[in-house]
Order: sequence, then structure tokens, then C-alpha cells
Amino acid sequence: MELFLNFPLWAALAAIVFAQVVKIPIHYFVSREFKPNLAFSTGGMPSSHSAAVAALSTGVGIVDGVTSTTFAVACVFSIIIMFDASGVRRQAGEQAVILNQLTKDFNHFVEGAKGWNQKEELEKQKELKELLGHQPIEVFFGGASGIGIAFLIYLLY
Repeated sequence: MELFLNFPLWAALAAIVFAQVVKIPIHYFVSREFKPNLAFSTGGMPSSHSAAVAALSTGVGIVDGVTSTTFAVACVFSIIIMFDASGVRRQAGEQAVILNQLTKDFNHFVEGAKGWNQKEELEKQKELKELLGHQPIEVFFGGASGIGIAFLIYLLY
């Protein structure tokens, strides 16, 4: 039952839920396209990874103090996650865009050149996930929302 009293854990989980759910209205506002499945996908504004680790670090700082070893570990962990979200994962997503286009172009060429009748099989090919990482602004707002959620939950806690 002590698990239910773990403030940093609940702050991080609440930040994840908030960041994932708020992606839907943000995307609708920007593109006028309603996509509820964004709540269960990676990438987008704000970064739920950043929100989670920022809320976790903030929660640890509130509970254990900002001079504690636990807070230091949480902060370094947060920095690594945020750097990865805006760096490596973002680059992988950009490479997926190019690879998916190359695959489409190649398949179009093969169809035109040979008159392939295997269109059904080509349609079954799975595309690489393109929305993997985050723009730096998405990471920033994910981190800011995580910190805000942690303080809000602390006031309600």
C-alpha cells in the first residue's frame, strides 16, 4: 500500500497521461484534424517522455530535497531521456520518412517496369514509424508540463 503514497511516481504517471491526452486538442488546433489515437502514439507535442521525467525529478526534489543523491540521479536520468527524445529518436524518425519514400518509389518503379500483379502483397508492407522523437520545443514543453503537473499534484496531495 505504500506504493500509493509514492508522490514522485504518481506525479510522473499523471504527467504522462496529461501529455498524451493534451496531444489530441493541440493537434486539432494546429491541423483541424481530430486524431484520438495520438493519445497512444509516440512523438508529438508535448513530449510525454520529457513530462514524465521532469515530473519525477520535481517530485523527488520536493520530497527528498534538491541536495539529495536521489534528486541528482533523477536529474541526470531526465537529461539523458530528454536528450535522447530530441536527438537519436528524432533522427530515426526522419530516416524512417526517407526510407518509406524510397520504398514507395521503388515499388512504383517495379510496378511500372514489370506490370506486377501483386498489389495486394505490396499493400501489406508495414511502413516504418516516422513519428518517433521530438522537436526541441516539444521536449521543452513536455518538461515544463511535467514540472507544473508535479507542483499541482503536490498542492492537491
